[in-house]
Amino acid sequence: MRRPFALLAGALLVGAFAVPVTASAVDGDGGFTIKDPRIKESSGLAASRLHPGVYWTHNDSDDGPYIYAVDGRTGETVATVTLSGIGKPRDVEAISIGPGNRIYVGDIGDNLDGTWPYVWIYELPEPKVLKDQTIRATQYVVKYSDGARNAESLVVHPKTGRVYIIDKKEDGGHLFEGPARLSSSGANIFKPIAPVDLWATDAAFSPDGTRLAVRGYFGGIHYDWNGGRIKRAGRLDVPLQRQGESVTYTVDGSRLLYGSEGADSPVQAKDAPGGGGGSSKSPSDGRGSQASGGSGAGGGMSGGLKTGLVAVVVGALAVFGLGRLLRRR
Repeated sequence: MRRPFALLAGALLVGAFAVPVTASAVDGDGGFTIKDPRIKESSGLAASRLHPGVYWTHNDSDDGPYIYAVDGRTGETVATVTLSGIGKPRDVEAISIGPGNRIYVGDIGDNLDGTWPYVWIYELPEPKVLKDQTIRATQYVVKYSDGARNAESLVVHPKTGRVYIIDKKEDGGHLFEGPARLSSSGANIFKPIAPVDLWATDAAFSPDGTRLAVRGYFGGIHYDWNGGRIKRAGRLDVPLQRQGESVTYTVDGSRLLYGSEGADSPVQAKDAPGGGGGSSKSPSDGRGSQASGGSGAGGGMSGGLKTGLVAVVVGALAVFGLGRLLRRR
């Protein structure tokens, strides 16, 4: 996936503001660090309901047909699942768990925004026993009704099993709805049903399906699901990360866990809006400071931190300009 210039500021901010994971964060719901050296580009995250405290993740690209079960208490990989019955993955960006403990893997990335006329979704049963194993998956072809695009967010509604995708656009994208049931015998057409005011890198449903959380690199928004007619409810308290790529609710819906790419990447926990899974209400409607466009830096940052971000960006631009000036000499 592309690394936008805005990530330079993000990297500098991480160096300035990052804090180590505390010893108290020993369970999966409190955050953890992914320790497996094979997982260098964790790009999706999904909380297991079958194995509480375990989180499924995968690499972004160039890894193969693998997903990893990570113990949230230790950060260690407790199972590697190899998907069989599918082609070679191209750009795996998301993972979600639907009804019946079915895992959905979104091979939906397209860094050139329209290079591939179709993308893929893989579906497989979550293993009842956590061990290294091979599981046959079903491969679905996905097309968009209004043309090919890049996307990094795939969610499965926990009650209906319907699959949704949010495309990734710097000035805001759309929520796309798939057919009621995916078909492996032909293309599955996804249609836009609502705008999303964010440069989205991942999304997650609350366990009861009443809320949709969408994150970007520097912020996030939560929506009341409202039967698919999403209604913006407020901003998310997204932590600053080196390259924020993933989000999932905990099994009880009380927290959101945010993940990042990179070796030894941290998964950080924040309280979820509305608490344990019912309808969410926020004292702020989130409109104003998360306008469409920019770097997707919506909610989640305090005024002081925003000021710091501005200072770092200005400093980065100054360094960039100085470098160009020196090269002219």
